[in-house]
Amino acid sequence: MTTTLNGQPSPTRTGTEVTEVAERLAASGVKYAAISFVDMHGKPKSKMVPLNHLDQASRGSEMFTGAALDGVPQDVNDDEVAPHPDLDAAIIAPFNREIAWFPGDLWIGETPFEACSRQILKRVTADAATLGYTFNLGIETEFFLLTDTDTPAPASADDTLDKPCYDLRTMLHNYPVVDEIVSAMNELGWDVYSFDHEDSVGQFETDFAYADALVMADRMVFFRFMVHEIARRHGYFASFMPKPIAARTGSGAHFNMSLADARTGDNLFVSADDARGCRLSKLGYQFVAGVLKHAKAICAVAAPLVNSYKRLVLKGSMSGYTWAPVYICYGGNNRTNMVRIPLGGGRIECRAPDIACNPYLAAAMFVAAGLDGIRSGLDPGAPHMENMYEYSRADLDRLGIEVLPRTLLEAVEAFAADPLSREVFGDLMFDAFVDFKTREWTAYHNHVSDWEIARYLKMF
Repeated sequence: MTTTLNGQPSPTRTGTEVTEVAERLAASGVKYAAISFVDMHGKPKSKMVPLNHLDQASRGSEMFTGAALDGVPQDVNDDEVAPHPDLDAAIIAPFNREIAWFPGDLWIGETPFEACSRQILKRVTADAATLGYTFNLGIETEFFLLTDTDTPAPASADDTLDKPCYDLRTMLHNYPVVDEIVSAMNELGWDVYSFDHEDSVGQFETDFAYADALVMADRMVFFRFMVHEIARRHGYFASFMPKPIAARTGSGAHFNMSLADARTGDNLFVSADDARGCRLSKLGYQFVAGVLKHAKAICAVAAPLVNSYKRLVLKGSMSGYTWAPVYICYGGNNRTNMVRIPLGGGRIECRAPDIACNPYLAAAMFVAAGLDGIRSGLDPGAPHMENMYEYSRADLDRLGIEVLPRTLLEAVEAFAADPLSREVFGDLMFDAFVDFKTREWTAYHNHVSDWEIARYLKMF
């Protein structure tokens, strides 16, 4: 009998299929398969397997002690978890073509591991499929390139402008490393359509084609790993810390989302006669309403670090605003809302996620929230086209607009209080996430910083 996960068949493949994959990779010069999964943070963990052992690995031969990792909730006496690689998702590493990376789903023996991030997303997208929907996702990837020195600085020494966004000179001074990153992405078929110097010194962004949510989450995990490796070869390091420089903007990972007809592929968020003028369908508005309803819980997963909440502030950047969302509202092509509908309509963009998020867990929360909005027939009201940054607190109270969590603790408490969170994560990952993030906040809160010493030591 084939083991299933919420109607999804076991990833185990026939020996013939595995042999065909191994032979195809070997013909491309691949020697080793990196059989991988991610921890709670979305960081890939792996064992390397020679291609002639791919058949065993595809059946879960490579065992991992979950208790040795962050957010793989197991006790030391539990049976090990084993990733079953997704043979259709293999990526030959452009920076080392002797290695093929395989994202995988964790199992324990013949049973899917409930707290596997990738399978959490698959459960939610399977739910969307029962309604006839495919969840499409595009992620804008922002990151820093810094010198690997005792005092890290922008990779280009002349990258010092107060407003460096879109600066061509500093973009070209970082061309060798950024070109290698973009060329690698295109070699993998990701279709980069633009890249630029972003609003902070040393900060860059790549924009590439959307895909279904599972493929996009796999790509984001590999992207971070790949950019680290490419930057290291150039003598730099890549930082995916949301806010590494206090007086500069942080690194987001804006989620661009839509639902498609699972049968035809047609975009179901498109509307040519939207009375609100955003070119978004009724289904799209219901999805937006669901995201806004669960925004605070989503925030804990999409902005998962103590440092994330130093990005989610209104001001604090030398260029003026931080460009990060603060208010739980939506609008048209207006970056002052948490959710905006870009020109052309047919999709929504949430600006809360940052580049440190686990994309599987964040995407799972978004699609589950959106489906709740659809099933409940919610409506988000009229879009905000005005500059939300200009409103006073009294104005926002009058409009009934709430603020996103201001700290990781607030976000985790909102996550824990929202029934959707446990529904999406399952008991094991829900409890592990709340426990880990609460302890992370406590460790930070109990730390006495240089700022406190400088301000208070001789104050009284």
